[in-house]
Amino acid sequence: MKCLRLQQSALAPSSSTGGVTGRVHCSRRGEGRMWQRSFSESGRKVAGGVMVCSAANFDVSKSGGERPILQNESWEQTMRSATPVFPREGNYIKDKLRVFSGTSNRALAEEVACYLGLDLSPIRIKRFADGEIYVQVGESIRGCDVFLVQPTCPPVNDNLMELLVMVDACRRASARSITAVLPYFGYARADRKTQGRESIAAKLTANILTEAGADRVLAMDLHSGQCVGYFDIPVDHVYGDAVILDYLASKRISTGDLVVVSPDVGGVARARAFAKKLNDVPLAIVDKRRSSHNVSEVMNIIGDVKGKVAVLVDDMIDTAGTITNAAKVLRQEGAREVYACASHAVFSPPAIERLSGGVFEEVIVTNTIPVAPENQFKELTVLSVANLLGETIWRVYNATSVQSIRE
Repeated sequence: MKCLRLQQSALAPSSSTGGVTGRVHCSRRGEGRMWQRSFSESGRKVAGGVMVCSAANFDVSKSGGERPILQNESWEQTMRSATPVFPREGNYIKDKLRVFSGTSNRALAEEVACYLGLDLSPIRIKRFADGEIYVQVGESIRGCDVFLVQPTCPPVNDNLMELLVMVDACRRASARSITAVLPYFGYARADRKTQGRESIAAKLTANILTEAGADRVLAMDLHSGQCVGYFDIPVDHVYGDAVILDYLASKRISTGDLVVVSPDVGGVARARAFAKKLNDVPLAIVDKRRSSHNVSEVMNIIGDVKGKVAVLVDDMIDTAGTITNAAKVLRQEGAREVYACASHAVFSPPAIERLSGGVFEEVIVTNTIPVAPENQFKELTVLSVANLLGETIWRVYNATSVQSIRE
């Protein structure tokens, strides 16, 4: 597995901003680009065995006259300074902005806090012998703006309940505002009724989170946009495709050879938006017939993929049945290479066996969900979204535009 991690800033962090922990290395906000953005003169740098280059340094002369994959600079290169609507002077940041982490993905939370120049605030979480969850905030948060980083990834019910108890603890500790940061939102796939007498668990989960005391939700790559409307509180929906697109730019693939593929009809809108950002490359669609939950059957492909580099785009990889069957058909139809791109690496069995079977050139995911050591394989590349989440938290805290990150 190739894991792209954040590079430590060349500037020594001051003790007043909370220092970098021993195993987390990242750049502070405003001190440059994400991961490997301190480029050498050639515009490239090797990190973790992967060569990465920015779109701005793409060598058109070596690509046969084709346009670069990404004409526009990435979101961090064009990122404007977030000027606070309500200026917060002096030590307000240290005293009033608090970032807490649950137990589901503490490594990501540490990177987010590092980007903000903070340490994670102390919180005590334990489980009793019967499975009940106990939470105690380790310091005073009266009047503070609290951000709780907790993806509701497997085990979904345990992590969701832990988040609810954390929200309740912060509410009873008189926090001024509570934002639930959900890099991955479990139950998002249960967003509509496809048959009679079914539940809409996404709406139920949104209601429970609201009733627990959350004032705002910050979510990444929800399964469908309609999930935003299920919440009766403000929702900031951010997209991890900017990180994946930036990495794909480093692959130096000619746009004439690329085709973006949606693994099913339901993901056409997502794939079309992805293709548009890749200089509007062609789009193909896999026509799929699903017989039951987590079981899929691929029928045919709409579009031309012969001799192309196919990039399969989805929001998550669960059992990998859909995306693997799609990749096999793409190979049969003459695709030269097949890449799989997804934000959330759920990786339920038998996903690893399917993904590591040799059908994919590379499987690209983000660290919204931690990948266990036993689920790592050589084709896997994990990209960090910590800086993207950290920048969004900063803008929410300062009441500035989150949409401008994508502009």
